[in-house]
Amino acid sequence: MPLGYQSYQQNSVMTATPGELTLMLYNGCIKFIRQARLAINEKNLADKNTYLKKAQRIIRELMVTLDQKQPISDEMMRLYDYIYRRMIDANVKNDPAILDEVEGLVTDFRDAWKQVIDITKKNQPKRDRA
Repeated sequence: MPLGYQSYQQNSVMTATPGELTLMLYNGCIKFIRQARLAINEKNLADKNTYLKKAQRIIRELMVTLDQKQPISDEMMRLYDYIYRRMIDANVKNDPAILDEVEGLVTDFRDAWKQVIDITKKNQPKRDRA
């Protein structure tokens, strides 16, 4: 990767809000699921395994950082656990249909999270520009 792009990516992560970081995690997970599906279709089992492990690490991070004080956290944890286990199934069975299911779930989480971020931004008071 060009050095400028690496710097841009690092700066994006370092200046992101916690909500934006979570959105980045969801997007990264979706990207790795798609790459794993492509690898399965191309019969590239080594890459499939690599991408699914990356996606699994993201789901584990979401599980570890989940705020257990929130009322919805138990349900989210169960869904994250389900997604994690289904990725293992997809890896063992080389089944792209499982990845379709998992990608749909992660996409739903991502889209809901994006709505939360947008609503939060709209409800924040505007700063004076002096």
